[in-house]
Amino acid sequence: MDAKTLQKISMWNNADLESSLREELQNLSPEELEDAFYVDLAFGTGGLRGVMGVGTNRMNIYIIRKCTYGFGQYLLEKSKGKKDASVTISHDCRHHSREFAETAASVLATMGLKVYLFEDLRSTPELSFAVRHLKSVGGIMVTASHNPPKYNGYKVYDEKGCQLIPELADQVIAKIDAIDDIFSIPVRPFEELVKEHKIEIIGEEIDKAYLEQVLTVKVQDVQKDDLSIVFTPLHGTASVKLVDLLKEQGYHVTPVAEQMIPDGNFSTLKSPNPEDSRAFEYAIELGKKIKADILIATDPDADRMGIAIWHNGEYILLTGNQTGAILLDYLAKFRKYGNKANVYNTIVTSNFAKAICDKYGLHLYQTLTGFKFIGEQAAKIENTDEEFFFGYEESYGYVIKDFVRDKDSYQATLLLAEVAAYYKSIGKNLVEVLNDLYEEFGYYMEGVQNFYMEGKTGSEKINRIMEAFQNNPLQEVCGKKIVRIEDYKLSKAYENGEVSELTLPKSFVLKYIFEDGGWFVLRPSGTEPKLKIYIAIVEKSKEAADEFIGKLQAELKQKVEEVE
Repeated sequence: MDAKTLQKISMWNNADLESSLREELQNLSPEELEDAFYVDLAFGTGGLRGVMGVGTNRMNIYIIRKCTYGFGQYLLEKSKGKKDASVTISHDCRHHSREFAETAASVLATMGLKVYLFEDLRSTPELSFAVRHLKSVGGIMVTASHNPPKYNGYKVYDEKGCQLIPELADQVIAKIDAIDDIFSIPVRPFEELVKEHKIEIIGEEIDKAYLEQVLTVKVQDVQKDDLSIVFTPLHGTASVKLVDLLKEQGYHVTPVAEQMIPDGNFSTLKSPNPEDSRAFEYAIELGKKIKADILIATDPDADRMGIAIWHNGEYILLTGNQTGAILLDYLAKFRKYGNKANVYNTIVTSNFAKAICDKYGLHLYQTLTGFKFIGEQAAKIENTDEEFFFGYEESYGYVIKDFVRDKDSYQATLLLAEVAAYYKSIGKNLVEVLNDLYEEFGYYMEGVQNFYMEGKTGSEKINRIMEAFQNNPLQEVCGKKIVRIEDYKLSKAYENGEVSELTLPKSFVLKYIFEDGGWFVLRPSGTEPKLKIYIAIVEKSKEAADEFIGKLQAELKQKVEEVE
């Protein structure tokens, strides 16, 4: 272990730690100690996220205090002169989420900021909405989204309801890094601060205001009687209001009762992630029993939504790209918009959107991966003659109206129910709708490979793999020529022997583009210990697309494994 790691371990050993963390620290092996302290948790694409436990590389009340104190200093500087500057805080169903939320609230209130804290778990999109609704200068959402149960996390928002973009997050990180003694941060007791109204508990009033806005995403009246929906919040925050919302709008919804219970262990699940087919096991069983048309699942903090459609005697799970294309096409057909209507997605989202936008005269803009960049663009066009029309990314995140500046499964679920009901009324299910889109625009198919690499050695291996692909660029893969390489770390694109500048913010992402417009992207996850490879291609048939994706994944897997 290096000297800095040993120094941090010594500081924690000599601190007056909370008893359970003290016990854990005393029982760690040398290898576990190094992993818990060799690095400090840092903001990634989804904020701060890590395994819960003792140490600087773990989520615990001391790390929450440190990060919140740095964030509080940033907010106080930024809001200088603003009377009663406030911060809004919410949390999900995970272990320690309430404790972390109350800890953050106590730190900020001790610093002199007014705090609005939700009475109980609430979704990420509602937090984003509440920041602007309450005119707060910032927000905090305690969540690890769809990660496994051992994780928790902490998303930070600006006054526009957006997660902090890198240049702002860097300012917060500088404040956090300047804190020498993590154990000397002043924190008054939570109960005292509530009694003094420095922390105000919020709930029903904000719910009502948020849900009123959600209802505005409806496009047209549709026949709902014949549509049967099974819904699961996967033990998360959508258990609070989403089923009631759908029922009040006249939809026939049957919730997965076992998964309506908030549960940080996610006891009925192998994965609390609607991107993972295993998350639908209970919903599929119930769906078959009641002959449901569609299954809808939201992740623990209710920003992502996944769906499955009954088709030819089985449930077909749709990807984020496929669902996004269906929603975009429906909005383009039936929602009114002007000649400056903008659609936003990310550089790892399928080109399907481009084909649809071109047909309907919509303007498509791409951002780096992470919905904060879409939120940033939405904020930029506020009060201009440009219109936010739709935003989505391949990882099951959608926003229809920008009263939320993050992914919003409430909006997406309500619109999806309308779309499914409309098409059923004319005799189609959403798989058939998707196939119609493929026939019209081409078979835009995609794949994702995840390479998990835990701990310090895993992080170092991911960097070596990225550097290998960066320093020894591929010219051809599976018989297809690479015509363009975009290196977002260097902000450079290489094409036909020429070099041009990329305008998006820097990020360690590499995009290889084939001569037919297909592509693959290598990107280390900002929220999990893994390397992700995204693939998106277009072919004349599904069979041809599937065959090429299979070959490409096999070849890329081999190249990744060859890196020492």
